[in-house]
Amino acid sequence: MSRDNKTGTFIAGLTIGSALGTIIGLLIAPRTGQETRKVIKKSADALPELAEDLSTSIQLQAHRLSEEALENWDDTLTRLRKAIAAGIEASNLEKAKSNNQVIQTIDTTSKQNNRTEEDRFPTS
Repeated sequence: MSRDNKTGTFIAGLTIGSALGTIIGLLIAPRTGQETRKVIKKSADALPELAEDLSTSIQLQAHRLSEEALENWDDTLTRLRKAIAAGIEASNLEKAKSNNQVIQTIDTTSKQNNRTEEDRFPTS
């Protein structure tokens, strides 16, 4: 998103710089006052169209950024779901290992108890 922000900033700077350059160029140009006023009037008449173009450009950029944000959100949500599923699976695997160890301990204890009883009460 940083790159898109830089692009939007560049476009805005380019537009503002172009407008300022045009105005300064008109004021410095070697024309008569009447000619310069005509040019400024034409430029002023074109400003609403320029503003509309700039507004449309900004709206398109904002729409594109919002779509990219949604795509990034969807990707993040998918990765998060996978990570949660992997965590649950790992937890279940760890529980199964723990249960197997408990069962093995019970079996070992049971076998030891059986041996102890055989030692105490031999069957002859």
